[in-house]
Amino acid sequence: MNTLEGCKTYLESVIKQFLYYKKLGEQAIAQLDDTSLHWQYNQESNSITIIVQHLTGNMLSRFTDFLTTDGEKTWRKRDEEFEDQPIDRKELMIVWNKGWTCLLDTMYNLRPSDLDSIIYIRNEGHTVVEAINRQLAHYAYHVGQIVYLAKMIKDDTWETLSIPRNGSAQYNRKKFGQKKSKRHFTDKP
Repeated sequence: MNTLEGCKTYLESVIKQFLYYKKLGEQAIAQLDDTSLHWQYNQESNSITIIVQHLTGNMLSRFTDFLTTDGEKTWRKRDEEFEDQPIDRKELMIVWNKGWTCLLDTMYNLRPSDLDSIIYIRNEGHTVVEAINRQLAHYAYHVGQIVYLAKMIKDDTWETLSIPRNGSAQYNRKKFGQKKSKRHFTDKP
């Protein structure tokens, strides 16, 4: 990173993006009953519960001692993350929040000067920026899966998390009728 201000802006931006995907996943999960959280299209597919377990396992492994130890921890049991556990919504959200808390606590404690440091994931060196970008893409991918599964399960009772189908023109009229502003992570697209 070239400037201290640019590094600070990057960290703020990426934290907003992580928070956006956390919220998106939570909004999708909130629309489902407990049974639906365990639904799998087939045996080779993952349920939302499995995806949450995997996300949490990954977050805990990657962001525990982020700057000082390899991101693939010896205590991680990745294969077990893909076994559907008989947990209810309350337990699932505890698991979900455990991973996000680890990730966000680490992100909030990073300093701009950390961004060019080299960290390792499975013994492969990455700058901190590369590692963060890698994880942001990975988590967005899985949150997208959660949203897609929830949308399939809810079918015609799905409440959209973005601009409704055939609602772009109305949405744009509303947005362009407002004063220009900076988008916040809590804003719906």
